[in-house]
Amino acid sequence: MKKHNFFFLFMLIILLSACTGNNYSPKPRGFFNIEMPKKVYKTFNNGCAFSFDYPVYAEMVKDNSKDTRPCWYNLAFTQFNGRLHLTYYDVSSKKEYEGLVEDARTFAFKHTVKANSIDQKLINYPGKKVYGVYYAIEGNTASSVQFFLTDSTKHYFRGALYFNERPQYDSIQPVVSFIKKDIDRMISTFKWIN
Repeated sequence: MKKHNFFFLFMLIILLSACTGNNYSPKPRGFFNIEMPKKVYKTFNNGCAFSFDYPVYAEMVKDNSKDTRPCWYNLAFTQFNGRLHLTYYDVSSKKEYEGLVEDARTFAFKHTVKANSIDQKLINYPGKKVYGVYYAIEGNTASSVQFFLTDSTKHYFRGALYFNERPQYDSIQPVVSFIKKDIDRMISTFKWIN
């Protein structure tokens, strides 16, 4: 019995001595430091019905998906593991035009389930005949930015930003903000070539 009491007392001393001395304070939440490149642009003009400026740190890659059409591209932001999917349609009728505009709205609002908000901004450059809608989508959605541009008669151009990661808006928000400036530059320099 004495050995049992001695063992119990020994364990109690060890337990109590482990609880003294060090003050623990939680570490602040950390994030990766993302190096953002310098904003430098070049002009895309590759025989399509449009031209625009895009950043030199992104690569314009011809879309190779199954249903691709001429003048469909992906602007690849490889260092951010993302891409801006770009599609162009030569519009032949008012019905086709209205269908494409409705498709753009439908694609943007499919994210309503996961989005915290979807802000719409009209794009209006009457001197260049460039009109459209810009959708800024916040939240854990597959696409953070979508837009379409048109001349309202025969041209329709659409863009959608995607990342090759599971959507975690808090993590990609600095990159989205950075790329949004590139998209804004693309839209402001966009021209139709007839």
